Amino acid sequence: MIKVEWLYWLVGLVFVVMAVQMAADRSNPKRWTSAAFWGLLGLTFPYGTGVANGEAHNGGWTLPAEPLGVAVLVLIVLAGFNFLGKGVPVTTTAEQREASAARLGSRIFIPALTIPVVAIVCASVLDDSGLFETGKATLIGLGVGCVVALVVAMLVTGEKKLSVPLHSGRSMLEAMGSALLLPQLLAVLGSIFALAGVGTQVGKIVDAVLPDNSKYLAVIVYCVGMFLFTVIMGNAFAAFPVMTAAIGWPVLIQQMHGNEAAVLAIGMLAGFAGTLCTPMAANFNIVPATLLELKDQYGPIKAQIPTALPLLLCCTVIMAVFAF
Repeated sequence: MIKVEWLYWLVGLVFVVMAVQMAADRSNPKRWTSAAFWGLLGLTFPYGTGVANGEAHNGGWTLPAEPLGVAVLVLIVLAGFNFLGKGVPVTTTAEQREASAARLGSRIFIPALTIPVVAIVCASVLDDSGLFETGKATLIGLGVGCVVALVVAMLVTGEKKLSVPLHSGRSMLEAMGSALLLPQLLAVLGSIFALAGVGTQVGKIVDAVLPDNSKYLAVIVYCVGMFLFTVIMGNAFAAFPVMTAAIGWPVLIQQMHGNEAAVLAIGMLAGFAGTLCTPMAANFNIVPATLLELKDQYGPIKAQIPTALPLLLCCTVIMAVFAF
C-alpha cells in the first residue's frame, strides 16, 4: 500500500537536494542561510511523521514535538529577517529556449496535462484497488502525477540529466521565496483560531449586536465577514471555520433554517472574493507577480478588485434570495 507519508518524504527530499544546490551556488550572497531554510524545511517532513505517530499513538518510530516547534521558529527568523537570497539560474540561453519551444510546439503542454490525468485515474479508477492508503487516493494521485509528469517532460524534451529540472525547480523556489509556505501557514492559522474558540467569541459579539430574526443583516455580516477575514488571513479556508462557527452554522442554518449546502458554499465563494484583494494570498497575488517580474508587485490585486467587489455583492444577494 502506497502511503501519503511517502509523498511528504519525497517533497522533503526535494527540498534537501535543492538546499545542497543552494549551498554550492557561490552566486547567491545568502547561500548558507538560504540552504539552511530550505534544508531545515525539508527535514521537517520526515520528522513530522514521527511526531504524528507519537501524538496518535500509532506505534513505530516516534519523536518529540518540541524540536519541530524550534525548527518552525528558526524558519520564521530566517524568512522574517530576509536571510533568503537568489543565485544565478543554471539554465539555457533565451535563444536556446526559443528554439526548443519552436521545436516542441504543442507537445510542451503534455507534461502539465499529465498531472491531472494521472490524478483523476488514481482517484476514480484505483481508489478501491487497495494500492493506496484509504481516503488518500486523490492526494497520492497528485504526487504520482507529478513524478510521472517529470519523466514525461524529460522524454518529450530529450533531457537526460535529472539535475537540469532540479536546477530549474531551485530557481523557481528561490524566486518565490518564503511566500511559498504562506498558504500552509494560513491554513494552520485557521485551525488554531477554531480550536482557540475565536469563532465562538465572534459569534457572541454578533449575537449581542445583531437584531433578532434579521435574516438579511445576518447574511450580510456572514458574507462580508468571510470577505474581510480572508483579506486578513489570506486564505478562505482559514476564514471559513471562524465565520461559520460564529454566524454561518448557529445563526443562518440552525436559527433561520437556511439550506446547509447553499449557505456554506456561497459563504466560501464570498471568502474567495476576499482572496482576490489581499497580498496575504501570496500564492495567488504575490508569487505570480514575482515570477512574471511585474513592475507593480500589487498589479494583480488592483486588476482583480473590480471583479471581487461585484462578486461579493452577488454572493450576498444570492444567499439572501435562494438559501432560505
